[in-house]
Amino acid sequence: MAKNDKDHHHHQDEQVDHSKMDHSKHVGHSYHEDQVKEGIQDDSNPAKIHDDHAHHNHGGHDHSDHGHHHHGNFKEIFLKSLPLGIVILLLSPMMDVRLPFQFTFPYSDIVVAVLATILLVYGGKPFYQGAIAEFKEKAPGMMALISLGISVSYLYSIYAVLARYVTGDHIMDFFFEFASLLLIMLLGHWIEMKAVGEAGDAQKSLAELVPKDAHVVLEDDSIETRPVNELKVGDLVRVQAGENVPADGIIKRGTSRINEALLTGESKPIEKGAGDKVIGGSTNGAGILYLEVQETGDQSFISQVQALISQAQDQPSRAENLAQKVAGWLFYIAIAAAFIAFVVWLYIADIQTAVLFTVTTLVIACPHALGLAIPLVIARSTSLGASRGLLVKDREALELATKADVMILDKTGTLTTGEFKVLNMETLDGQHTEPELAALMAGIEGGSSHPIAQSIIHYAEKQGIHPVRFDSVDVVSGAGVEGNANGRKYGLISQKAFGRNVAVDVPKGATLSILVEDGKPIGTVALGDELKEASKTLIQALKHNGIQPIMATGDNETAAQGVAEELGIEYRANQSPQDKYDLVESLKNKGQTVIMVGDGVNDAPSLAIADVGIAVGAGTQVAIDSADVILTQSDPGDIESFIELANKTTSKMKQNLVWGAGYNFIAIPIAAGILASIGITLAPAAGAVLMSVSTVIVAINAMALKLKN
Repeated sequence: MAKNDKDHHHHQDEQVDHSKMDHSKHVGHSYHEDQVKEGIQDDSNPAKIHDDHAHHNHGGHDHSDHGHHHHGNFKEIFLKSLPLGIVILLLSPMMDVRLPFQFTFPYSDIVVAVLATILLVYGGKPFYQGAIAEFKEKAPGMMALISLGISVSYLYSIYAVLARYVTGDHIMDFFFEFASLLLIMLLGHWIEMKAVGEAGDAQKSLAELVPKDAHVVLEDDSIETRPVNELKVGDLVRVQAGENVPADGIIKRGTSRINEALLTGESKPIEKGAGDKVIGGSTNGAGILYLEVQETGDQSFISQVQALISQAQDQPSRAENLAQKVAGWLFYIAIAAAFIAFVVWLYIADIQTAVLFTVTTLVIACPHALGLAIPLVIARSTSLGASRGLLVKDREALELATKADVMILDKTGTLTTGEFKVLNMETLDGQHTEPELAALMAGIEGGSSHPIAQSIIHYAEKQGIHPVRFDSVDVVSGAGVEGNANGRKYGLISQKAFGRNVAVDVPKGATLSILVEDGKPIGTVALGDELKEASKTLIQALKHNGIQPIMATGDNETAAQGVAEELGIEYRANQSPQDKYDLVESLKNKGQTVIMVGDGVNDAPSLAIADVGIAVGAGTQVAIDSADVILTQSDPGDIESFIELANKTTSKMKQNLVWGAGYNFIAIPIAAGILASIGITLAPAAGAVLMSVSTVIVAINAMALKLKN
């Protein structure tokens, strides 16, 4: 862009900086100190940030509750265990009741015992590893419960088979329960892993920003097309107009405007030239650039963001800890009930009866349904969310969102489009029509690549209006632009430069320019940031859910007031990152649960401290890093969907825990023989049927999770 082009729009830029975006995004350096104080690193070096985060994040997330997820690949273990399990299910009666599809033959029980041993060693390994981890943490839970169930059913069954051949007595075995329990638990964990993996679609869409091939400039100036993953640091790459930048680098030759909206949340394309840095995945404008590759592979900006997303997905949430707790209670209840049953039945009857009741209690205690209760809901919730572009990195966010009292919303890019647009055009003299004004304005701005000029040109194009041909155009420094067409002199100048008031309604916070013909004002154009269509319905939905919306923006008072009045919400203007951070902190200190929604670097400290941080659109790398939820589309309606998803997922989890564990709380005492005196014992077969029914109910209930629209 020529220097005079910059000057020509200088007057408008001053107002744009305020009305269009949080100015803390603009005056970058003045707030970096605040950010560093708050522990958010300077974002001028993406690689540095992500290195720091990579070290700092790996420590705490995933070693307690979710340690078991890292014990092998559940899909592979499940699929390899399935044939073994099916053979066992076909050959061993269910608690002494032969099902229609089952058969036996001489010594089939020995075949089953051998297969069960292989299955225990291979399929049971991740559960035993998980149980050891739980005992080390002094918190037995799901893995301990599963290990208890499979160990007892296996050991007792082996004893039963040996006893048959040694003593000739017929003793019931539990191989059917052993195999079905192990297969269902492996399936549950595979489903959960798959759900966590599916949330990785965001990583895929990030990867798609980077082109597959790059045009490398060789020493003899010829161009070689090379796959991006073969680029080396120091390679010189040519980026054509409109192409995406293949790797992080520094411009050596050429100037252009680069659109980094997806990466940094800055909606206005940024002018860049030799010596400036560009990020892989950003989109080149009209110029051709030659850039030297600085970072490739894991060190590149996009890879760092991908690493962060996969890291964040492994955090257990309190909701899952609830399942852990329930499993822990069941573990202790089962041990206690089994012990009491053993002692009592030993006293009343004989050791064989006592052992049978004890084993039945321990086998029944291990809940098939509980193993699937949470994974199935998570899988369903994750795929529903992903289809809406909702990426929940931290599942705790779903539970916390159901308790939210306040939502703080950034303005630019969140409630408004963050793009400079023609809001309205008005004629002043009654002689010119709007299309005529648009044609004149588009003509006089024709040679400029400034965003304001571009928005007027786009406006005319959209209406199908051809710009008027101007013979000459001159820039008037600090005022606007003037030129000659059809023998008349025109000027498009700022209201300030025009110096007199014009009788038009200017939308709050918009910038007004006046079109002058031979010194006489003939029309006006108001440019500004437009409210997103879904913003109003979002605000209504929040109020309906009892969540108080507050808009916090770095923008000036007029622009902020305009949007806040239109939406009917409270607002805070001129907010620096520190102010936003303090606002969230003060609300939390009052005991309120706070959701923060933002898209820029200046929102990062508050996204990190809020109970639930939601990054809108791909946001900036720091915003993504600090948030718990990412909305891949920048649609405020998705925030509404997220609140609905949170409410529904949390209630489904609780329902499933009641179904999955409730059966056990009733079945364990009966299995222990508590009602035997009045003739009610839980026939093992009936116990198994009940167990299957509760598993089916849990699965159907999870699949019934749906979003309204």
